[in-house]
Parts: sequence; structure tokens; C-alpha cells
Amino acid sequence: MNLTELLVNFLVLCAACWTIWYFIRTRQPQVSLRSVAILVLGDIGRSPRMMYHAESFASIGFETYLVGYAGAKPVPSLLSIPHVRFLYLSQPPKYIASWPFALAAPRKVLHQVLSILNTLLVRIPHPPEFIIVQNPPSIPTLALVWLVARLRGSKVIIDWHNLGYSILALKLGNRHIFVRIAKWFESYFGRRAYAHLFVTRAMRDFLVREWKLEGIKVVLHDRPPARFHRASPSETHELFLKLRSVLAIPALISFLPSNSPPYSTPFTSMPRSSLLPSEPGRPSDDTRSSVSLDPEPDAEEDVDRLAMGTAPMPALRSDRPALVVSSTSWTPDEDFGILLDAMVLYEKRARASRQESEGRTHTGACRSLPKLLVIVTGKGPLRDEYMQKIGKLQIGENGEDAWQYVRCVSLWLEAEDYPLLLGSADIGVSLHSSSSALDLPMKVVDMFGCGLPVCALGFTCLDELVKDGINGLVFHNAEQLAAQLESLLSSHPHSHAIEKLRSSLQHIPPLSPHSPAREDVENWGTWAQNWDRVVRPLVLRDVAETPH
Repeated sequence: MNLTELLVNFLVLCAACWTIWYFIRTRQPQVSLRSVAILVLGDIGRSPRMMYHAESFASIGFETYLVGYAGAKPVPSLLSIPHVRFLYLSQPPKYIASWPFALAAPRKVLHQVLSILNTLLVRIPHPPEFIIVQNPPSIPTLALVWLVARLRGSKVIIDWHNLGYSILALKLGNRHIFVRIAKWFESYFGRRAYAHLFVTRAMRDFLVREWKLEGIKVVLHDRPPARFHRASPSETHELFLKLRSVLAIPALISFLPSNSPPYSTPFTSMPRSSLLPSEPGRPSDDTRSSVSLDPEPDAEEDVDRLAMGTAPMPALRSDRPALVVSSTSWTPDEDFGILLDAMVLYEKRARASRQESEGRTHTGACRSLPKLLVIVTGKGPLRDEYMQKIGKLQIGENGEDAWQYVRCVSLWLEAEDYPLLLGSADIGVSLHSSSSALDLPMKVVDMFGCGLPVCALGFTCLDELVKDGINGLVFHNAEQLAAQLESLLSSHPHSHAIEKLRSSLQHIPPLSPHSPAREDVENWGTWAQNWDRVVRPLVLRDVAETPH
């Protein structure tokens, strides 16, 4: 019933727009060349691929309008580009929250539709040459962009991230009437466009075959921007100095190695012999775990040296815990329970490993597993539920022993800090399971850009990105993930298995922007290099031949 009311409101609005179009279609305004509107029906700051599109268009001189909701801070590089303008959609009035759902839901959708139309038809002063729309969500954006393109003469480019109806089917099932309506809507309004961009070859092949797409069809694999790289010890040091307040929680204070900022963090430390006079019997730098002595009389001078950049460079600590990073939306389509169960198994195996090591008579015959710090980034509806479960395990409630080898924290990082965390980690974990089995997790792309090997949950087309045993490992359940963590970390912090995987992530020499677009996933480069080869010819037809 609620969705029926939504559809009625939407159809009434479309009828009104069609009437307007009927009267003005013969007076269609001339489009403004070298301009683009990029529509994100969501938080702009949490839509990296669309922000990267905006950067790329602006870099070739396009007047770029980025349309979506305000929220997370956009990537810093985007804020400094003069050709980019942010047009934020208005939120529904707060008083609607007190209305019954049957009234509030249609009102919110109607407000959303009017806000999008007002932005694309009125707030953008001249008709843009191109309108790029992110899919999903499909309803109502595909129909609205289709309508606006006909009213203003713009060319539509659909960036297919996934299939909207397949996400709805996770909740309602494939046979549900609403899923069938959503599929029809997506296929009808998504069939015709000037160009279609796909995140995988599998998605392109499926949609071309099943929906008979019209227009130019190209695969634009996700690639990280140039700022994603392996972090240096100095960058890791600065990052964890910045994060020390959010990591100063009871569950971590006794778990992490002792440290004394600004000289040391749980992962890095300054060589003390360079800061303080050497003393007889002082341990060497490679065996000392941290700077834990009280400040010496020259501490202020050392702080000044740090500020001026003349102090010795930080180094990674030999007693640091293993750092695993996972990014999740905390939604049912990403089963965080797999990682939770894997942490439970790792804790048990680490305890058993310690007992085996203590029982050996020959030193080095068996090595204990390291402590494991798991940092999970992202926001979503299931976050609190899972973090409460983890909290109980860590402190040992319900008659269970407290965790000794594993800690897990959830953080939300600024855009400039996220690449540094990935670049500082030992292993990345992806729990993404595609609702359509046709898309790829962008989080893995980011991890690869930072030289971070990945343990990824397997699904149909994952091998377009993750090559099992070459640049990462593929698991299908918690037992496999726990075994992979144990195998990769058994010789931490000098893991040859991790270094072997990391070596395959070295970028090959980039191709020229004028080289023909290739679909070979091994052709790895930055987002800008990939975009220039694939999308630039589509929007600058006079510069290069359009690929088909």
C-alpha cells in the first residue's frame, strides 16, 4: 500500500512534467557545451566514484555540477578545483518525521523528486551537455534524468554500479510484485542513453544481453586516485598520533604496546639513540619496543625538532600488533558475522599457538601468533548491534574468557585519513557480496591502490579484480578467513606471504591517454589514467575516436 502511494505520486508528477514538455519541446534551449551534471541520490562525500568523475571532468575544462546530499566531507582535492560546483539537494522538512508512515513516505518522495527537478531544471543555469546518473538507486532518478534530458537536450550517461532491483530482492525475494515493478522501471528507463559505463565486463554482457541497451557501452573498472599509496613509517606515525584520542579506550589501553606521544605510537617509534645521549647497557633501536621513559630535560628541544622536521624519522615497531582493516556499510548484504566468527576462531588459535610455543624445548620451533587489531570503517544500521557483541567478547561477559589476542574498533575517518590507514595496514578484508553478482567492491580497489593485500569474500565475477593467491586470497566462510589470517600473520611482522601478495600490486607503467581502451584487468593504473582512456573519448568526440 505504501509503495502504491509512492508510485501514484510519482506518476502524477511525471504526467505534469510531460504536459510541460509538450508545450516547450519546440523551444528547447541550446545546451552549454563542455558542461556536465553528475547526479548522486545520496551523500556526495560517500560516493567516491562520482567524486572521481567530477575531478576528471573538471580536469579537462568542463563546468561540473555535482548534485546530491550534503553529509561526509568530500575528498580535499575536489574542494580546490574551480570548475566544480556543489549543488546540494534539500532535505524534507523535519516535521514530517512526526507524521504516520503512510503519509510521511509519499511526502518525502515527492519532496525528493521536486528537489531533483528544481536543481536540474532551474539551479543549473544552462542545459548541461551531459548528465551522469549513478545507478542504483534507480527510482526515481533514472526517470527524472530521462525527462530532464528531453526537456533540456542533454546527453545521458548511466554509470551502472549495480542493479537496484537486485538489492530490493534481498529483502522481498525475486518473485515479489514490487521487485518486478522495480526491475521493469530500471530496464525501461535505463535502456536508452548516450553512453553506459559498467564496473565489470560481466555486468555489461548481462545487461546488453537481457535488456538490449542502446548507446555506447564501455567498461570503466574502478581504480584508486593517485593519492592512494603505501604509507611510509612517517605517515603511519602521524596518522596514529592523530587517532590517539579515539583509540584511547579501556579495551585498547592495556592491549596495545605502551607509547609516549609524540615520540611513539602503538605502531611506530623514534630511534631514542638519536634523540637522547647513549648510555651503557641501553637496548639497541631494533629491539627497543617504545619510548616509555619520562621526558628528559631537553624534551622541549626535541618537540621543536619534531615540529621543524629535523628530528629522526619514525620507524615501525617490532612489537606492533598486526593491523587488519575492513570497510563495510553495516548492511545485511555484507555479512559482518563472517569477520566476527573469524576473530573468535583466531583468538582460540592464538591461545593454542602460545601454549604450543611454551611447550617446545627448542627456541623458534613454534612461533606464537601476533595480537590482532581490527579497524572497521563505515557507517550503517547494523553497526551498533555488532559492536555490542564484540564488546561483550572483548571484556569476557557471559562466563567467557576475555579476548587476549584480538581487539576490534569501529571508526569513521576523514577522506584524507582513509588512504593512510589502508596504506598502514597488513591485511584488508572485504565482506562485499554482490546482490547481482555483477559488481565489484570499490573498497578492494582502494586497498590495492595502497599496496594492501586483501582477503575477499568470493562471488561470481570477483576474479575480474582479485586473483586468488596472486594479489589476495578468496574465502567463502569464517573458517577459511580465520585460516588465511593465521597463515599470513604467522611470521608477523616479517611475513613473506604478505610481501609476495603485495609485490603483485605494483603498478605497471601507465599507458598513454591516447592508447586504445583495453579491458585487460591487469592493466592497472590510477583512476585518472583509466578515465582518460575510457571516458574522455566519449565526451570529447573531436579529440579521440569513440570506443565501442
